[in-house]
Amino acid sequence: MYGAILGDMIGSPYEFDQGGKSKEFPLFIESSHFTDDTVMTVAVADALMKTTGEPDDEVVREALVDRMQFWGRKYPDAGYGARFKKWLQQEHPEPYGSYGNGSAMRVSAAGWLAESLQEARRLARLSAEVTHDHPEGIKGAESVASSIFLARTGHDKEEIRDYVVKEFGYDLSRTCDEIRPEYHHVESCQQTVPEAMTTFLEGESFEDVIRTAVSLGGDCDTLTAIAGSMAEAYYGVPEALQEECRKRLDGALLQVVDAFADFTRENNCDIILS
Repeated sequence: MYGAILGDMIGSPYEFDQGGKSKEFPLFIESSHFTDDTVMTVAVADALMKTTGEPDDEVVREALVDRMQFWGRKYPDAGYGARFKKWLQQEHPEPYGSYGNGSAMRVSAAGWLAESLQEARRLARLSAEVTHDHPEGIKGAESVASSIFLARTGHDKEEIRDYVVKEFGYDLSRTCDEIRPEYHHVESCQQTVPEAMTTFLEGESFEDVIRTAVSLGGDCDTLTAIAGSMAEAYYGVPEALQEECRKRLDGALLQVVDAFADFTRENNCDIILS
């Protein structure tokens, strides 16, 4: 989870193009903090750890709703969108047809906990459709979880690119230099996930992916969280950055982050570097 959380923290001060569309910026400043992206990444991980191996989709959905509402209510001011904020407070919440990029930014646990690519896609679909049940919202989550699963199981970037293009139809032909000048704040999966994937595919290290994602601008805390989640699975995360991440999380969130690290290690989900 460090990749997604670091992407969120590092990208948050530079949202709305405040980073000057540059890769040269301090990774951490006083206002670097976690947002709803981190809270929901933790919530999904919490739910999926509790339901690992559960074949009943409805049981998994119920756990996702329970944990997302629990963590969302615990951090009510983390920056949720209006419809999601309303969903968090409902007694019997229903999905609301969203294709927002929230489904893709919170999905990283699905790529780590799955034992197969098919299972990664199933868990991603379930994590999305409790709120983001629009086909594009589900596609965004499935494509990111698939990329994480492929990256952590030793596939190279060309294989990951080919799978995403074939299975999900995203246009990954543009370079970041081509995307950057006209890119702006947009919160849909359609205009966030392909851009995040492009930064991952172009990046030469975990940090380079993060810097490249922030340089695109727009909704860059979420874009960088998505890119960082894939970069972690491919490169790992430097210990120094993990420590900086931990300094900015409170005890409750850290407890889940640590439990997730232990869980993946004990269940042989550790990264297999490319």
